[in-house]
Order: sequence, then C-alpha cells, then structure tokens
Amino acid sequence: MEEANFIEQLTNKKYREKAFIKLLNLYQERLYWHIRKIVGTHENADDVLQNTFLRVYKSLPNFKQESSLHTWMYRIAYNESLRFLEKENKKNVSSLQDVNSHFLDNLKEDTFFDGEEAQVKLHEVLNQLSESQKRVFNMKYYDNLKFREIGELLNMSENTIKTHYYAVVKHIEKNITAVAYIDKIKA
Repeated sequence: MEEANFIEQLTNKKYREKAFIKLLNLYQERLYWHIRKIVGTHENADDVLQNTFLRVYKSLPNFKQESSLHTWMYRIAYNESLRFLEKENKKNVSSLQDVNSHFLDNLKEDTFFDGEEAQVKLHEVLNQLSESQKRVFNMKYYDNLKFREIGELLNMSENTIKTHYYAVVKHIEKNITAVAYIDKIKA
C-alpha cells in the first residue's frame, strides 16, 4: 500500500482503528528493539513502546508528512526513550559509568538475552563510546536506518552521522580483538 494512502486511512476516523492496528503490526517489533537499545531492559522498553504508540496515535492528525512515516515514528520513539532516561536519571543520579555497568549487568541477567560472548563483548566495547556514537551505531547497525534518516532523527548532518558510524566501526574492530585477546590470556 502506498504510504500516502496508508496515512490517509490513519487520519480518517472511519478507517483509523483498523489502519492503526496494521501500523502496530508493521512497526511494533522494530520500534521495540530501537527503544530497547536505548533504555536497556525489556520492562522499560515495553513501557516506552506503549507511550510511543500512544503519542503516535494522538499525533497522527498533525503528521505533516515532511518525512516518511517510518522516520517520524522512530523520532517519536527516540524522543520518548530520551524522556524516559531523563526521568530515570532524576530518580537515581549516578555516573555514566555506573549506568553502563548496570546496563551490562541487566543485559547478562535478562532472560531475553541469549548471552553470546560476542554480544557481551560488543556491548562492553559500545559502553566505551559517547551516547551520540552509540545511538548512531545502533540505528545504523541494528535498525538498518539510512544515514539520511539517522541525521533527521538526531538533527545532525548526514556526513557527521557517517563520520560517527565509521569511527565507531573502527573502534569496535580494534577493541573487540583486544577484548578477545585479553580473555584468552586470562583463561
């Protein structure tokens, strides 16, 4: 279905409910994983996802179609995730290192995480990066967004996004090898 027709259905009171269910089916899993990478835990991701879809539903009549529906919803999910993190940070003021360690501990204990060593090492290396670099990497690598879409979401130029992404890839390649080497020495 053409996006313009789908958006028309989403904004038409007669078809809105049915179209929104289709929207949920199309984007729920993708947005969940986008949010999950930002907020860390399954429970938090579920809460933020619910808030995201509530905001999407309420905001649909005001959607100006200046970007794709996909990009618009990712921006809402991203902003909802940031709101959640800000609220959480106000509750428990900790250092960024404490937050990263807590995230990694939660990840290892999470029943939805299969615990592959490579994934744990990747998350350890990603925790060394700035929040901006992590977000760019996650959106490109895991969410498979285009550099242009990431730039729109983060209000950054496409070239800046590319620079961040390729710097992160280089950092990961260098440090995953180092972590694997250290683990072999320890064993």
